[in-house]
Amino acid sequence: MICGFLIAYIVIASLAALLYLPKLVTFRYAFKKPPRRKVTARRNISLVVAARNESKTIPPLLDSILKQNYDHDYFTLNVIVKDEHDPTIELVKAIGGNIFVVPEQTCKGDALDGYFKAIGEGIKAFDAFVIVDADAVLSYDYVTRLNEALEYDSDIFITRKFNRNLYGGRNTHTIFSDCAALLWPILDDLGNSWRTQHNVPLNLCGQGMMIRRGVIEKIGGWPYRTLTEDYELRLDSFVKGFTSMYYPYAVIHTEEATSRDEDYYRRLRWLTGYAQCDKKYRAQIKAQAKKRGRLTMGELDYLYGYFPIVLFAVITVFTMLAGALLTAMYAVHLNPLWTQALSYLVALPFGVMYVLLELYSLLAYLSCKRMFDPLTKREKLGMMLFNPIYLLEFCPIYVRAVFYARNGKAPAWRQTDRVDYEE
Repeated sequence: MICGFLIAYIVIASLAALLYLPKLVTFRYAFKKPPRRKVTARRNISLVVAARNESKTIPPLLDSILKQNYDHDYFTLNVIVKDEHDPTIELVKAIGGNIFVVPEQTCKGDALDGYFKAIGEGIKAFDAFVIVDADAVLSYDYVTRLNEALEYDSDIFITRKFNRNLYGGRNTHTIFSDCAALLWPILDDLGNSWRTQHNVPLNLCGQGMMIRRGVIEKIGGWPYRTLTEDYELRLDSFVKGFTSMYYPYAVIHTEEATSRDEDYYRRLRWLTGYAQCDKKYRAQIKAQAKKRGRLTMGELDYLYGYFPIVLFAVITVFTMLAGALLTAMYAVHLNPLWTQALSYLVALPFGVMYVLLELYSLLAYLSCKRMFDPLTKREKLGMMLFNPIYLLEFCPIYVRAVFYARNGKAPAWRQTDRVDYEE
């Protein structure tokens, strides 16, 4: 019986590895510097910040905006709040920014849509809109690099994300925030770098995402209301034909959750949003491919790109559960085969999965090594050894998220715990 389970594991795991080989080839784009074009014009850019109850968080962002080396006559700060008495209002007005009060907002999508509806025809004053969260800090040349990115014809741009937590000292980051930051090179460098070169819709992130005016005009404001309105825009790009680009020369510093509970909840909301979007768009994207008679590279990437990973995860978990059951059964009957069941059906599959995820983590780290320069060698080692476990936790989180989405439920919004950088 042990031999049968082991053979089945090896065969199916090998098939998953074979199916994943084309994806491995795409990782080389993470280590290629994308081209840059000479700037031919200065565009008018709107920085849009949804800042619900963020008066204690937003000052560093406002300070980084003041320090931008881009001509301040060509970019405007627009901050969206929920309460007309929010202390954020005075902070923003003090640096010449604009305030938009959207009292009926229940999600970020509501806030963004309220802003676009409020400016009306004023939208024509801007060439592009950049969505930034209140806990971010911009590199001094961030808007300059965004203007540089607009030399390309893409409709949507995402920028490189660094971990702000690392620049506040030992008390502002944990192993959870370090591993959370490693997700950005996984998504962008190992994934979006290839997608950019092959005109495939990117995995979008609303933190540091720039959108041309024409896109906003076409979609009529901001119609997306799932928990992950950025990912929803990605899937809508398949339908409406929007193009996107990863531009790593523009760097934004983001804050990651430091506690395991806060990080888990963030990931649960994100994956619930992904499941909501899949439920809404997957059938539509399949239908348009069927009508066309073929799948585009982007549709293949979205619809089936994760199939080898899911196949490998399922066979690994199944084998480990079967191994654990056999181990217990043999141990109860004092059968020495329990050691073989434990070794070959539990320890071996877990070890293989851990090593593969470790190699994956190492590739992501090397693709954006300078992000982690502030970490000590011991902290880097701890992050790398723990990250496979961190990635594995996505499996039960996703199962829970799918349950939420299929039952029309969602994790409730709650105020995010912020890091105190003054300590």
